[in-house]
Amino acid sequence: MTDGRIASERIGDVRNALPKPGRAVLVGRSLGLRGAVNARDLGGYRTAGGRVVRGGVVLRSDGLNRVTAEDVDPLGALGLRAVVDLRSSDEIREAGPDLLPDGVTSHHLPLLATDFDINTTLRGALSDRSARKQRGLLGNGRAAAMMTGLYRWFVTDPVARERFAALLRLLADPGGVPLLFHCSAGKDRTGWAAALVLTALGVDRETVLADYLLTNERSAAVVERVLEDFGSRGLMREPELLLPVFRADRGYLDAAFAEVEAGWAGFDAFWREGLGLDEEVLAGLRANLLDGGTD
Repeated sequence: MTDGRIASERIGDVRNALPKPGRAVLVGRSLGLRGAVNARDLGGYRTAGGRVVRGGVVLRSDGLNRVTAEDVDPLGALGLRAVVDLRSSDEIREAGPDLLPDGVTSHHLPLLATDFDINTTLRGALSDRSARKQRGLLGNGRAAAMMTGLYRWFVTDPVARERFAALLRLLADPGGVPLLFHCSAGKDRTGWAAALVLTALGVDRETVLADYLLTNERSAAVVERVLEDFGSRGLMREPELLLPVFRADRGYLDAAFAEVEAGWAGFDAFWREGLGLDEEVLAGLRANLLDGGTD
């Protein structure tokens, strides 16, 4: 059982504390949606060339299937032209489709099928209420290793790369923004997508990491409620075993970046050979998403 403090204490541990630029640069990023607590703006970050990511044009979020009546006006005020849903068809069928303002184009770029290894493991852990078997599946670093493998898969799997490349092409289209992309929790698929966007724009690695880890602050209360629920319903005797699945961990993102280095010796080749993006697309990203000067 959790004690009401476990999520906030463990999700925000020293390993995953916000690095530089820290809290000051991250203030005010939330879109204020009650039904999508991890929805936020990627605008305001500075690039190595001194330019700034434009506010209100590229947004990241958790699922928009839970937006409330109170979210209708602020969501509409974003002026979105497009939303990209990275959830699988099974996730959409189970949780529900996005609740979008009229006139917004929806793009479905699914990542992770129901039979993907990580989903199979999690379903097995929750369906078998044996604490011993759950520890065997998730304990002793196994859950963290599973998540690290997921982030490596984002880079090594051709279909996954195709999906992320399609998102970047949409963002490079002058008529495609403002655009919001999301998955279910806005953490893993969305986290790597945001890392790709910011890296392509020239934002430094520490800032990319800080944006990624902000999920832990935005989602801490939700994670705590979920863990409490799993414990109270008797699904898990030790729901904290799932913490590595529910939190953003710098080691996960580092693993994805390491795969880029291992497979393509860096992003210059990864953009071209891994994602199939030419300079026209990269220039389109900068033109659409950056303010001030030229890189």
